[in-house]
Amino acid sequence: MDTAVNPAMRRDMQAVMDPDLRLLNDWQHGFPLCRDPFGELAGQTGLSRDQVLAALRQAQDDGRISRIGGVFAHGSGGDAVLVAMAVPAHRIDDVAATVSAHPGVNHNYLREHHHNLWFVMTGAGRDAVDAGVSGLEHATGLSALRLRMLRPYRIDLGFDLRGDTAHRPMRAAATTTTPPPLPTDLWPLARRVEAGLPLVERPYALWADELGRDEDWVTERIGSWLVEGRLKRFGVVVRHHELGFCANAMTVFDVPNDRVDACGQALAEQTGVTLAYRRARAEGWPYNLYAMVHGTHRDAVNAVIERVTHAAGLARYPREVLFSTRRFKQTGARRFRGWASAPAVAPLPEAHHAHAR
Repeated sequence: MDTAVNPAMRRDMQAVMDPDLRLLNDWQHGFPLCRDPFGELAGQTGLSRDQVLAALRQAQDDGRISRIGGVFAHGSGGDAVLVAMAVPAHRIDDVAATVSAHPGVNHNYLREHHHNLWFVMTGAGRDAVDAGVSGLEHATGLSALRLRMLRPYRIDLGFDLRGDTAHRPMRAAATTTTPPPLPTDLWPLARRVEAGLPLVERPYALWADELGRDEDWVTERIGSWLVEGRLKRFGVVVRHHELGFCANAMTVFDVPNDRVDACGQALAEQTGVTLAYRRARAEGWPYNLYAMVHGTHRDAVNAVIERVTHAAGLARYPREVLFSTRRFKQTGARRFRGWASAPAVAPLPEAHHAHAR
């Protein structure tokens, strides 16, 4: 089922964003950390608290948002690795289903490349993540590239949805250093932040009751994680395809090691780039710098890629552009929650992305 926003709806969004869509767009960052967060949103949108909660529940039910929660910084806790497999065309559906059924896999996409199935394995530690990937290699009979994050330059992904691509520069990073891992006594709160805020009138009070803490401790701790850079953002986490961004491309570059950080920082500052990071190379995979661009159509995405490649000084380096064509799974990471409580199947319909014309 294709639930993407149609062109008429996008024109409406670009003109005057109605209160329901403002809830999804404007609070991707800076979600209120107070006793009555949904009342705060009501006061800023002209809706009632009940209307705010109803709109957010509907957006969650129809897949436009994944959750209201946190995006943790690399190194804050748990583990994750980007994985790529070269899957024969006649096996795509079966292999993708096997991968998506693994509770540690939170993203699973088909991309235009020989290495065509790309997924992220997450878990509570490196041993678990490595075992998860090895288990999928065994189950499918296919070898996998394991492409570990070395340095994030931009992992926020919260951008203004009024446009064909991210039309404003992404928010400046709160810190350029990797924070130390969260102590294990804070993991119970981290699990809840990772899973998402309950859509009830006093959500932080509910968490506080579950944790044996008071409400102010919960909101103050989340606020401190944002200041420290442990959380890149806390807010509405949208699913871009359902909001009209049907074209997304991962561009990979082979950059000399002594130049990659400078190029990566420059890339992350470019308007239109939604993610940028350095990853380890692998045998048969020479690329070490990655950039994601999300857009409503391929021409818009290609134009951004061409512009930012030159602006970041990357035009002279080998590169490839991998558009996604199918989304098999998209859920939140399980760095702090582990796998035991994870559903065994993807919780939303497969989505087909924009194809080359």
